[in-house]
Amino acid sequence: MDSRHNKALKSIMWDYNITFKQMGMLIDGKAERAGHYTFETLFIKMVSGLPWFSIVDIFGPEKLKELLTDDVIGRIWPKSVREKYYYVRKRLQEALPDTK
Repeated sequence: MDSRHNKALKSIMWDYNITFKQMGMLIDGKAERAGHYTFETLFIKMVSGLPWFSIVDIFGPEKLKELLTDDVIGRIWPKSVREKYYYVRKRLQEALPDTK
């Protein structure tokens, strides 16, 4: 996690006592939890509260295509943001077709 990522995460996690190192380890798959967050709950908080360019910068389009499942998108709040991510997932699937 670099300083850009830390700044983005700070904007949504300002009220929690979770370090950037803990969040980075969770995002990198090196930890099961950061505070009370799992990877999925932190990811949902990120897509609900960060600008799209920050999400792409942290995860990259290929990983986002994998992460934006029906279950994850269905848990995004508010509904208006949820609808945008159904559209985003569709566009990622069109732009980055599976090569299998």
